[in-house]
Amino acid sequence: MNVPESHADLLSRPLFAHLATVRPDGSPLVNPMWFLWDEAGGVVKLTHTKRRRNYSLFQSDPRVALDISDPDDPYRYLQIRGVVEAIEDDPTGAFYKVLQLRYRGTVGEVSDRAYRVVVTIRPTGFKVR
Repeated sequence: MNVPESHADLLSRPLFAHLATVRPDGSPLVNPMWFLWDEAGGVVKLTHTKRRRNYSLFQSDPRVALDISDPDDPYRYLQIRGVVEAIEDDPTGAFYKVLQLRYRGTVGEVSDRAYRVVVTIRPTGFKVR
């Protein structure tokens, strides 16, 4: 599935994505997240920990959505609907360090590295405005 060219820049910039997951009662949970678009694989990657609520939500219902707004024009956005395709342990926090560099420009200690995972989301649809 290809990202609409008109909004591909939103994936290349260090912008926050708002991640929506589905709770067991069907209600949504939304959190701002750092992300990385893996263009070669056509997937979005996030980091999370096994101690947070979203970790169990990914396993009980892998359907998710991400919304990335353009800070220069908040009415312009890219929505990605998808499914969690993989959750892999990241016990050194290596991917978190990649995102630290992307978002902060520096790399610091990863105190919760023993619980870190990399979440891979496969897009099933895009919406743009």
